[in-house]
Amino acid sequence: MKTNKLRQMVFAALIAAVYAAVTLALSPISYGNIQIRLSEALTLLPVIFAPSVAGITLGCFLANLFGAMMGLNILGYLDCVIGTLATFLAAVLTRKMAHIQIKGIPWVSVLMPVLMNMVFIGAELAYALMPNAFLEGFILFGLEVGIGEFIAVAVFGIPLVKALKKSKLKDRFGL
Repeated sequence: MKTNKLRQMVFAALIAAVYAAVTLALSPISYGNIQIRLSEALTLLPVIFAPSVAGITLGCFLANLFGAMMGLNILGYLDCVIGTLATFLAAVLTRKMAHIQIKGIPWVSVLMPVLMNMVFIGAELAYALMPNAFLEGFILFGLEVGIGEFIAVAVFGIPLVKALKKSKLKDRFGL
């Protein structure tokens, strides 16, 4: 295996570990309808690092899996599929939209995780918690999740990406 590919795999694994660790360490605010999953700040990394798509996806899966196993994730094992799918789609779209920037900030990329989580997690929460009033639950939970997601991605993700752009990390990992 080429050294560059190995470095990219290590970088993706590091992102997965950080995502899962931060989510689980902050579990009281990482799961549920009112959440600010601070690890979602990492969903902006595809703007500058392509391998981060795999890392974020794996990290989300692990956080949801361990959260379900420990009884922290109120959505249980369903979130391992639905939540991970939302994060994967958000990461791919974030990468594809990275070139659209307003004053150096990739606002369209910022919106991708927000929108994906509003739709997927909002629907998942409505299905699990309000099956008899799905539409109302979907709107309510979607908005709650979307607000928390925007805080995580815009308030924490934008400064993170700006700092990493200035760092030598990209060169070290051959990204």
